[in-house]
Amino acid sequence: MSEKDQITDATAESRVPGKLKKTIVLVGMMGAGKTAVGRALAARLDVPFLDSDHEIETAANMSIPEIFARDGEPFFREKEHQVISRLLQEQRGVLSTGGGAFLAERNRAVISAAGVSVCLQADLEVLWKRVKGRDTRPLLRSADPYKTLSDLYHARVPVYAQADLTVHSDGQVSIDNMVDRVLEALRSRPDVLEFE
Repeated sequence: MSEKDQITDATAESRVPGKLKKTIVLVGMMGAGKTAVGRALAARLDVPFLDSDHEIETAANMSIPEIFARDGEPFFREKEHQVISRLLQEQRGVLSTGGGAFLAERNRAVISAAGVSVCLQADLEVLWKRVKGRDTRPLLRSADPYKTLSDLYHARVPVYAQADLTVHSDGQVSIDNMVDRVLEALRSRPDVLEFE
């Protein structure tokens, strides 16, 4: 084996820290980093990255804000449940969910049955820095978006606390460091990720 092949093998070994046995479901507030961290985590584990919001948009051929405007939030939440249930059954990977997904007891139940929930917990000010000025968050289309975000945050944090694992996102560390934090938290769950 050449030196180049040895380096490539060593990189591959260090890149994939273990075997995934259950889907890792990232939950938390909008702006917590679920999509960015989820993509990087899936790449590190060499497993598929799944995004429930993206799947809903693809199926409806509409954006989330368009679905909210045309069909309302209850319709969206029903589709969200169907998509999360389907994705959990189809394949193991890293699944990023919308901010409101974990609020529904039935979603928490299917996630618990087929995967592990990992809450990316960020402080309100970190979230606000990440989402302000963006028009892609239908729930923040209000007269006072900061107050809306604050109200959502305080209502949702107790529900997110029910996640199997919590990883703090302070807004200071890189995405790769967040992936390291998630992997460290998963060391307590050998039923989910079998480390080499």
